[in-house]
Amino acid sequence: MNGSAILARDMMTRNLVTLAPGLDVFTAIDMLLRRRISGAPVVDSKGHYLGVFSESSAMRVIVNAAYDNLPDAGLMPFVDCHAPTIDPNTELLTICQTFLDQATRRLPVLEEGRLMGQISRRDVMRKVVELGRTKKCGARVLLYLSALADDSQLVAQRIG
Repeated sequence: MNGSAILARDMMTRNLVTLAPGLDVFTAIDMLLRRRISGAPVVDSKGHYLGVFSESSAMRVIVNAAYDNLPDAGLMPFVDCHAPTIDPNTELLTICQTFLDQATRRLPVLEEGRLMGQISRRDVMRKVVELGRTKKCGARVLLYLSALADDSQLVAQRIG
């Protein structure tokens, strides 16, 4: 790995809104709305990651309520327990490729099953803009990213 590689730990958000597994599903939806976020990780009392509750999860709640006439008030039946995750040492280009390959807005960062932080698409965009400013030129950023790809031997489909 390149010593100057940008890793998930370098750009992840650490101060997260998280949800407890015993939370009522409608309280969880209200939290997403009040915080103006599209989803939140669900963690147990020891910080172990259980999944993500998102706007898509809320749509499943609504559909369930329409068909059953009595919605399930528990959160866990609507949590996506198979959402993609990454570890803190995942490199920038791998994170970008994961966002391209997966229909997700966020990637929880896990270490030994515990939630360490989260990376959104916007976090990646912010980091690239920051690189562009510190490198003084957008072309240099592209060269830097190209060097990272060569160093990590990342095989990614080129777009366009």
